[in-house]
Amino acid sequence: MKIDRLISIIFILLQKDKVTAPELAKRFEVSRRTINRDIADICKVGIPIVTTQGSGGGISILDSYKIDKALFNKDELQAIFSGLQGIDSISKRSYLANIAEKLSKKNNQIESNGNIIIDLSSHDQKPLVQKIELIKMAIQESKYISFLYYSEKGESVRRIEPYYLIFRWSAWYVFGYCMERKDYRLFKLNRLWNMNIQREKFVPRKYLKRN
Repeated sequence: MKIDRLISIIFILLQKDKVTAPELAKRFEVSRRTINRDIADICKVGIPIVTTQGSGGGISILDSYKIDKALFNKDELQAIFSGLQGIDSISKRSYLANIAEKLSKKNNQIESNGNIIIDLSSHDQKPLVQKIELIKMAIQESKYISFLYYSEKGESVRRIEPYYLIFRWSAWYVFGYCMERKDYRLFKLNRLWNMNIQREKFVPRKYLKRN
């Protein structure tokens, strides 16, 4: 997802003196134009990005800039830490947990053994993670997904334009435009089986169009 990529780019720039747009594009498997938009978005939130052209050029954060750790108080940092750990509990990737670890190391107000633990996993963890990863990929690439869906009315084959992964009411859902019902629908992941990403791409609908 875009927010994951933006956070990762910020940490890369904090760790390296300079990096090029093609390097970032290759790392995140997106176009150079997408990276340029990401850099512009990072600048909008107040992080001073410097770009230099020519041989030896690249993207960097202004040398005099430092993230103000006082921006968050103890309770806010603990909430961020717990939230990141929760997301990591249903993800195959580990960089979210790494971000949380860096937050805890760089600010001694926050402890990794806090008294709040958010675990978004379930008893069928492996199938759930696989579904989430496939849906995330389909959302990022604007590709249709098809699946067999079980509800109180019986089972049906659905094909949707996926837009959001949502955790609510203690369960995971995918929100998208259902081609069979010609309307937006919310589908519960534990009722969804035999899911496949289609090769065909869709154009995001106007009011849901992502940057």
